[in-house]
Amino acid sequence: MKRIVVQGHMLRDGFAELERRFEVIHPVSGHNFTREELRSLLPEADGMISFFAIRTDREMIDWGGDRLRIISNFGVGYDNIDVDYAASKGIVVANTPDPVTEPTAEMAMALMLDVARNVTICDRKIREGRISWNILSNMGLTLEGKRLGIIGMGRIGKALARRARAFGMEIVYNNRNRLPEETEALYGARYLPFDELISDSDVISLNAPCTDQTRHIIGREEFLRMKPTAILINTARGPLIDEKALIEALREGRIFGAGVDVYENGDGKIDPAMSELDNIVMTPHTGTQTSDTRNAMARYASQNIINFFDGVPLLSQVR
Repeated sequence: MKRIVVQGHMLRDGFAELERRFEVIHPVSGHNFTREELRSLLPEADGMISFFAIRTDREMIDWGGDRLRIISNFGVGYDNIDVDYAASKGIVVANTPDPVTEPTAEMAMALMLDVARNVTICDRKIREGRISWNILSNMGLTLEGKRLGIIGMGRIGKALARRARAFGMEIVYNNRNRLPEETEALYGARYLPFDELISDSDVISLNAPCTDQTRHIIGREEFLRMKPTAILINTARGPLIDEKALIEALREGRIFGAGVDVYENGDGKIDPAMSELDNIVMTPHTGTQTSDTRNAMARYASQNIINFFDGVPLLSQVR
């Protein structure tokens, strides 16, 4: 029987079919496998389900020797895996784009609403006894009629566009490649050059992958070109934003506010200065953290492995 190692702790319901077909090795509940534990497990593994928080580097890939055949990543992003090295060893790498689309778009919309209407800020002030109940205090922004600029009009960007249109927002976008006219019409979206999108949008949502070209795509110059009433949302990857420039822009009131679910230096590595600002809403990388989504991701990652060993096309293959 094939042996599959699951790097991290996760809800088990989504792995039911994988466990029916193969021997599946999970860590102790509430924990991820340590590198030393993985070093001892991978030589006997035919496949592995990897997690973003654990770096699947060359050393770890080598622990699999000639037996490890597939790495199925639990997530749409796969920069936690040395994909090129895995490919050079003949190891297939897969990911889970479909299950994360709708919940990540929900999170982007939630952050947009929260920042625009000062939900978290007012909650915080009430709890701390520093709220003003004056009818001209705590003024937020209305989303209806505002322009949403989506940077990265892929699966999640399109799902966000659907939601924003329901709120009466105008949709513009910037992509590496412009979408076909029929796709633009379907989402009511209009292409804009990057600089024009930055300067003309009321809300800017980052939904692009992190590459050498997109790292710090939003920095000091971009903040200087944004409207003073602009809102910036990031549910994609932290390094898309220069956080020092973000802090400066928020502190000086160059933009209205920001909502972020991801951070430049990774999970849990938040610049303390961000916590001192009222005009930012921060969530701990929870874009896909619902039980429905986690189980769907587990089923999807599992199906990639099942398909691989059944000799049929994977649901989503990176390399």
